[in-house]
Amino acid sequence: MPSNKQPFIRTDLAVEARDMYVKEEEQETSIKGVQSTEREESGVKLVHVSIDEQGEQAVGKKAGTYITLHTESVKKQDSSSQIAAAKILTRELQHLLKENKVKEDDVGLIVGLGNYNVTPDALGPMTLENILVTNHLFELEHEKVSSGYRPVGAISPGVMGTTGMETSDVIHGVIHTFKPDFIIAVDALASRSIERVNETIQLTDTGIHPGSGVGNKRKELSKETLGIPVLAIGVPTVVDAVTITTDTIDLLLKYFGRKWKEKDDASNRLVPSSMSFGMKKLDESDLPEEKERETILGMVGTLTDEEKRLFIQEALTSSGQNFIVTPKEVDQFMNDMASLIAQGMNAALHEAVSIENASTYSR
Repeated sequence: MPSNKQPFIRTDLAVEARDMYVKEEEQETSIKGVQSTEREESGVKLVHVSIDEQGEQAVGKKAGTYITLHTESVKKQDSSSQIAAAKILTRELQHLLKENKVKEDDVGLIVGLGNYNVTPDALGPMTLENILVTNHLFELEHEKVSSGYRPVGAISPGVMGTTGMETSDVIHGVIHTFKPDFIIAVDALASRSIERVNETIQLTDTGIHPGSGVGNKRKELSKETLGIPVLAIGVPTVVDAVTITTDTIDLLLKYFGRKWKEKDDASNRLVPSSMSFGMKKLDESDLPEEKERETILGMVGTLTDEEKRLFIQEALTSSGQNFIVTPKEVDQFMNDMASLIAQGMNAALHEAVSIENASTYSR
């Protein structure tokens, strides 16, 4: 079982929860109750994680299926790569719908969670702007609707701070009137890794906790609470200061570790211009040995990952400086990511829609 030190680490990603458990238990292959596969496709790293009741206890994530897409297309503003990622998202979402016995003509409700006035929390509402809603057409002009489309409605329920109502209560009311067969909720998440922010998309059939991305969890939206399948799509848009500090220390250690292996004098190489070399290519194999880490960072260099995080958290929290942070380019990132997700969802929900024309719908 994981130690009691883990809960303070802010992450909504199942793949990170799995990695934390494996690292702490010093296992290299499997966790009881957790099955995972990884592969790369069209520049997208694709990870499938399946968790049963036993695995739920081990990694602290609800039993179900989690699909993670890691793509740099949004940060690099690469439109062709974004289309490739959207196509993979379409396929994986269709897979989840079939796994949860959602039929091609079932009525769908898309829920855009979050606060439109807070950019890193606005992923849900921004995604809805490009969702193809069709339910009104089926209601008013059913005979004119072409084949290959299903009834889809959309709602952005806002946040409790502006509506005074729990999001789950609002959704319950909508379900009672609209009577959808399934829900897809879109929300911002949080990560324990800088490199995953605005680069990772998680799909799951376990539902979602509104407000997770900004550390303000509300009542969950799930099949257990709503009575119909609830799929969730989330993107980490924020990290906390503990994560940023810890990742920066690790990056420095990997940089000097590589210099040591190249027989450079690492202790004299702390020059900003030289640190641009190969930053994105640094990995775990570049970490130096404990003695070398101590030479670089003294006592801090000898701490384990969990000890380091606890130490930094204590320092930042006690001084009131454990901020939640988002990249300065968040506006463009959110626009592109919302568009990518909407394209993938439109194509997944409507057989007649392809990725190439899935981005033309705006309300």
